[in-house]
Amino acid sequence: MTDPPRSVQSYIDQTPAWPDGTPTGFIPMTAMQWRIWLLASAGKFFEGLVVFMTGVALPLIVKDFGLSPAEKGIVSAAPLAGIMVGAITLGGLADIYGRRRMFVVEMVVFALFLTGLTWSPSYGWLVVFLFGVGLALGCDYPTAHLVISESIASKDRGKLVLSAFAFQAIGALVGTVVGFVILSELPEIRAWRWMYATAIVPAILVVLGRLRISDSGHWLMSQGRKAEAEAEVARLLEREPPYPKEVRLIDPSAAGQGTAARGRRAGGWRDLFVLPGRRATILASVPWFLQDLGTYGIGIFTPTILVKAIGHENMSDNNISALIARDILAAKGAALLDVLLIVGILAAVLLADRLGRIRLQIAGFIGCAMGLGLATLSLHTPEPTRTVLLFGGFMLFNFMTNVGPNAQTYLLAGEVFATEVRGKGAGFAAAFAKVGAVMTAFLFPVLLADIGVDLLLMILIASSLLGAWVTWQFRIETTGVSLEKIGR
Repeated sequence: MTDPPRSVQSYIDQTPAWPDGTPTGFIPMTAMQWRIWLLASAGKFFEGLVVFMTGVALPLIVKDFGLSPAEKGIVSAAPLAGIMVGAITLGGLADIYGRRRMFVVEMVVFALFLTGLTWSPSYGWLVVFLFGVGLALGCDYPTAHLVISESIASKDRGKLVLSAFAFQAIGALVGTVVGFVILSELPEIRAWRWMYATAIVPAILVVLGRLRISDSGHWLMSQGRKAEAEAEVARLLEREPPYPKEVRLIDPSAAGQGTAARGRRAGGWRDLFVLPGRRATILASVPWFLQDLGTYGIGIFTPTILVKAIGHENMSDNNISALIARDILAAKGAALLDVLLIVGILAAVLLADRLGRIRLQIAGFIGCAMGLGLATLSLHTPEPTRTVLLFGGFMLFNFMTNVGPNAQTYLLAGEVFATEVRGKGAGFAAAFAKVGAVMTAFLFPVLLADIGVDLLLMILIASSLLGAWVTWQFRIETTGVSLEKIGR
């Protein structure tokens, strides 16, 4: 007897059974699902690698090109500005041209601009190439989330999206460690070029891998391409022995996806700013903006803050050996703190589908404020308590930001919107968030010099508490909910 037609998510969520009809109790991942997850994880790894490596490379770049404080801020902000533009422009194209196509295009763009970055002949070209690298990573924000979430069972979506997102933290640690190792082996100003060059070959391999994945059945159905959707879902769920044996998708209007099926192939930008979509847009965008103020400010400038707070800032920048020694010292401290980013995201992976996105995001924001509070107290405390409070505060901040807002804002942004505007919604949220990151990267060096570490940390504490409040006011819990029901 032939099974009746079903929706895309119903097939993905289907639990196999033993021959006697007893359900297995879990949904085994197929080889294609694992491949998609791994290739999406690579994009998050590259983001952490490039952005956090910049924290180690920045003093060398400043010396190499003789940059002013304003130019230094532009260099720091360039990749983040690229992420902001890429998320809202290229990311939104995933709703028009498809998830897989943009998933490949973004990595091609990344590899090309990264290659140019390593050969930058001047300050101007450096900024252009850093912006281009960010452009590709910005497209990856919504696209990587969508290719995972639209191919994964609802009950496992949170842990798998966040475990891919965890590679951002791994990339941050690797970026800092690579910077330290290269500086140690090649204590020269041009060492920063070799830091970025380490990612070129891996990026090319990821491009080749992404060419062979299945496309999103959800997106194809939203475009009215039912036959293609059935073929891609069958490819996604290919197992041995075959299960399901045949994929027959129900008409979108009957599955509750009628907007796209009844004539409008893709939702417009307006849908994000009118009810009911506006609530989702605020929840996805504003807390992410507020957490990026702290995450990127602390992340990129941890080496600078540590040097300034611990008291090594008076080492002469005109002495190249002293500059490199100071940079190596700061990289060691930053690498130690980055370990807590990984611990935090692992906790988020374990807890997101159990405790829920909203609860973790609120708790994380409050924990970030507490960590920054300890770091602020350290500035008014004598040694050895000073160092203990400073490192303890930053470690608590790194843990709580990744178990909470840094992970959950990314997760929620790819879940709270309907399929036909999911790329646009997630892209807008990422772009809006990166406004905060760009502001932080550009203004941080200036504010650090003008108002000092103390007041700067107080501002970040206030932004964390505001993030907790906004999350609660506009909360939409998506834990375990089918993507076909969210946003309807």
